[in-house]
Formats: sequence, C-alpha cells, structure tokens
Amino acid sequence: MDISILLEYGWVLLVLIALEGLLAADNALVLAIMVRHLPEKERKRALFYGLAGAFVFRFASLFIISFLVDVWQVQAIGAIYLIFIALNHIFRKIWGKKTEEKGNPEVHAAKKGSGFWTTVIKVELADIAFAVDSILAAVALAVALPKTTLPQIGGMDGGQFIVIFAGGLIGLIIMRFAASFFVKLLHRRPGLEIAAFLIVGWVGVKLAVYTLSHPSLSVLPEGFAKMPAWKISFYVILVLIALGGWFFSKERPAEAEGER
Repeated sequence: MDISILLEYGWVLLVLIALEGLLAADNALVLAIMVRHLPEKERKRALFYGLAGAFVFRFASLFIISFLVDVWQVQAIGAIYLIFIALNHIFRKIWGKKTEEKGNPEVHAAKKGSGFWTTVIKVELADIAFAVDSILAAVALAVALPKTTLPQIGGMDGGQFIVIFAGGLIGLIIMRFAASFFVKLLHRRPGLEIAAFLIVGWVGVKLAVYTLSHPSLSVLPEGFAKMPAWKISFYVILVLIALGGWFFSKERPAEAEGER
C-alpha cells in the first residue's frame, strides 16, 4: 500500500481515537448519572450491562451501515443527524444552564429512583443512541478515504471498515478503562465538551459534502469530497476547533473539581 495512503489512514485513526475518547467520556458520565441512585452492587451490574450493550449495539450499527454506506439517502440522514445532535447539545450546554439550576432533570431522575431493570432498559436505550452517534461520526471521517486493495465488507472498502472498526473498539476500551481520565478532563476543562460536539457537527458537514457530491445528486462535482483542497481545509478547521476548545476553555480550580 502506498505510504501516503497509510499516513492518511493513520491520521484519520488518530482523529477518531481523540473524538471517541471525548464522546466515550461524555457517554460514561451520562451512564454514571443514570445508575447512581442504585445500590452499589446493582450499580456495578447495571454498568456491566451498559458496557455489554454498548459493545453489541456499536458493532451491530457498524455491520448494518457497511451495507448502506453508499446509499445517498442514508448519508444525508447521517449528516443531518450529526449536525442536529451537535447543535442540540451545544444549545443545551450554553443556554440550558439556567433551566438546570431551577430544576435539574438528572437530579430529579435520581431522586425518583427507577428500579434496577427499568434503569438497565434506559441504559440500553442510551447505548443505542451512543452507538449511532459514534458509528456515524466514524463513517463520516472514513468514507472519503482512498480505496485500498482489501476486499469489500458490505458496501464498504475493507480499509475504511477496519478504520471504523478500530475506532469503535478503541472507543469501547476508553469507555471501560480510561473514561474516568476523560471525565476528569471534561470537568477540569468543560469547554472541551463543546469543542467535541463542534467537531461532531463539523464531521456532519463533511458527510453532507460527501452526500452532495454523490453521483445520484451531483449538487457538488463528483469527487469534490476527495479533493486535497477540501480535505486539507476540513482537517485544518478540525484542528483549530480542538485547539480553540483547549486554549479558550477556562480551567476549573481543583476545589471546584472536587465538589463535583
């Protein structure tokens, strides 16, 4: 395989690992909030079921989408969905603080205290949403990669499938073993969470560009999504969003972090 293709695949995988890390941390934080009202033993069991569900749903999503990845309608829905969840999350994060202060729904849910199996069902439903988010973001990053000589899996190039599979697997590993580090990082620099979802939205734009250059639509010239100028522009803006999230995020003092 050509060295330039290997470098491009390696770069996309690194970006995917970083994005999966932040998303996995956010997901782990949500799951922790959902189960925190349970007794310790049941909490651990619920989180175990949650991790098992995350594994099953994530790879089920991957294999399903591998057969649908070339359907422009699926690409369009994926692009709209990624942009929507990014804008929705950012809106709630920035403008929903006052509402949360008046009556935090997470605290209310914790006080209400659902039973064990009700909580497990809620966790599994959350896992489905997380799996869709993760796989669509990975597909949007990988789908414009150059074709390889590896055999196709579904409707997807083997090399692209491996990158998405590796990203999903690493996301699960992060969720299991390193999520606490990323959760602490998000607590210390909360602006990184907004940056992560800005990146999700920007990845949605990338998938939208890929969709608009689909031969069945041809709104943009065919092959536009694979042009070096667009690829460079995409990654430059992505890096700027990440750097902006780091440098413009106010670091919480250790005392404030401990309070959470």
